[in-house]
Amino acid sequence: MPRPILATVHPEALRHNLNQARVRAPDARVWAVVKANAYGHGIERCFDALRSADGFALLDLAEAERLRALDWRGPILLLEGVFEPRDLELCSRLHLWHAVHCIEQIDWLAAHKTQVPHRVFLKLNSGMNRLGFTPTAFRAAWARLNALPQVEEISLMTHFSDADGPRGIAHQVAVFEQATADLPGERTLCNSAALLRHASTPLRGDGVTTLAGDWVREGIALYGCAPDYPENTAAGWDLQPTMTLASRLIGVQQLQPGDTVGYGSAFAAEAPMRVGVVACGYADGYPRHAPTGTPVLVAGVRTRVLGRVSMDMLAVDLSPLDAAGVPAEVGTEVVLWGRSASGAVLAADEVAASAGTIAYELLCAVAPRVPFSPPP
Repeated sequence: MPRPILATVHPEALRHNLNQARVRAPDARVWAVVKANAYGHGIERCFDALRSADGFALLDLAEAERLRALDWRGPILLLEGVFEPRDLELCSRLHLWHAVHCIEQIDWLAAHKTQVPHRVFLKLNSGMNRLGFTPTAFRAAWARLNALPQVEEISLMTHFSDADGPRGIAHQVAVFEQATADLPGERTLCNSAALLRHASTPLRGDGVTTLAGDWVREGIALYGCAPDYPENTAAGWDLQPTMTLASRLIGVQQLQPGDTVGYGSAFAAEAPMRVGVVACGYADGYPRHAPTGTPVLVAGVRTRVLGRVSMDMLAVDLSPLDAAGVPAEVGTEVVLWGRSASGAVLAADEVAASAGTIAYELLCAVAPRVPFSPPP
């Protein structure tokens, strides 16, 4: 039989989470962000569950080609735009919309020969200082794009750096409103954190327009994780986990006081206890730096990782199961994150926080050797 580790994608949870974007921004259209192979879930596995989205947003031209091969005829947005002039030919052929965030991309458009004008999203650097035109350069960039016959329509976008935290978004919203005042075009501002926390915030003084704008970009929330964990949880936002990483016990050890577990003897037993060995390690994408105490579900019972994570295995504490009279033996289910057969849920956010990282990394890092269900 194959090694007992499996990642499962839950289409019904994807549909639910997509609908949460519509609940929170009922007047906006929704980009389903599927960059990084749908945050590690697999574009092909997620497509049917997400095809009610108004568009898909991603980075990679090859991923855009995969969506078109799935017969998606709707909008596809390249969030970082094109990376060289010849990419524009593929944008024309595949009818891709693309961000414009630097003068070089405008130069490439100006030199591009096409009979199909492009839909572009002009990006403002409103304070995050990654991509985008500064406020002082934004209007000149808009005017130049507007004069190009290669450009059919210009939309306006920015990205928030602190929508998930105490600093908030007011400083960037003010910059965006000033830089885009009186400019025509659809607006897209909200990432997952802004969608959940700020979508109903007024954008203009008309009492009608909100931060949700014309398009919202649902990323990590689409995959059932809270962008502002631990202040809020996925369950608190009514989001459902879309991936389960599960394995089984492949060994059980009985420890005596002073016995140690794993490389470096990072854990030592203080009393007699049983330890389970799980077929999952850092070569499967589980974080090597996850310390003793990182939560895990064994037979639906919450317990903890013990000692150092190895390449192919990790150890778990079976004491809570023994105390509860729950059998734990070779073959018993272990859920590293997601849903157990018992219905218990372990949020990827919580596992990531214990390991000193974020759920995005866990989801994207599941290794190629881990089989998925359903298959692509």
